[in-house]
Amino acid sequence: MRKANRFSILVIFGLVFFVMNSANAAASKIGILVFDGFLTSDVTAPIEVFGAATKKAWFSSYEVVVISTSKKKEVVSEEGLKIIADKTIYDDLKLDALIVPSAYKMDSFLKNKELIRYIKKQSQSTSWMASNCSGAFLLGEAGVLDGKNATTWAGGEKGLAKAYPKIKVQYDKNVVIDSKVITSNGGPVSYQAAFQLLTKLSSEKFSKEISEAIQFNRLERAFKP
Repeated sequence: MRKANRFSILVIFGLVFFVMNSANAAASKIGILVFDGFLTSDVTAPIEVFGAATKKAWFSSYEVVVISTSKKKEVVSEEGLKIIADKTIYDDLKLDALIVPSAYKMDSFLKNKELIRYIKKQSQSTSWMASNCSGAFLLGEAGVLDGKNATTWAGGEKGLAKAYPKIKVQYDKNVVIDSKVITSNGGPVSYQAAFQLLTKLSSEKFSKEISEAIQFNRLERAFKP
């Protein structure tokens, strides 16, 4: 009898372990790229928004994954913030959304063939792609924005249009959404873009709930006439 009870307990624990791991494996992942020199708010804004959302039951199936663009997981932002990435672009990851940040100097990243290949590959399977600030140039280099409306940092629109003529560049727009791709000016606007993506992944109601939770709604009210 005791052996039978022990066996039953082991079976139950095994099932619980299997279910828990299956749930974790099935979690939808929101990937955020990072590299040395990234502009801090391009990354921290979506981390705050989606990090807060994952604590809610209605978004608990999602997790935020910070992904280094090199084999080195430790990266430092332009402003000096040190981040330890969860994964790298060399790991096998299935993402539901990928967010691409920016840097003041983008040339080395635009010439990084492995990074561009990674972005292009992810765009073929993700539900959503997004960029903040000059991260749009990386999406442009990967062909993700071909034929789509898009924007970049305020003042950089002409440069984006010249570099990638196939993009329908939008001027004086904070956030642009077209065919499962979101682009934004970056900086503080990265919050607006993150909430737009959260709305698409959940609902306007839930997005508003997080806006109120982190008090971003107060900032929005402050700038209303």
